[in-house]
Amino acid sequence: MKIHVTIAGRSYHMAEKLPPWMELPEGSSVDDALQHLAALMPAGAALDPHCLVAVSGAHLGTLQVHRPHTLCEGDELLVLAPVAGG
Repeated sequence: MKIHVTIAGRSYHMAEKLPPWMELPEGSSVDDALQHLAALMPAGAALDPHCLVAVSGAHLGTLQVHRPHTLCEGDELLVLAPVAGG
């Protein structure tokens, strides 16, 4: 199945060379997608564990702690880096 991947916030530059779509086996989870995404990142690059994670508009938590979720064809995985400030 194909899912759309968006990385936004201050980490957007890490996604410049990543494809906007990710091909995963049917029944893959958000954790599977995040592991695949991490493998595609440039050497030495990693997303902040406090990035927010959402799938097709539903907030799941952060990279570090999020609810389990099974992905479906066409879902959008959004990884949003935290913004500094108060």
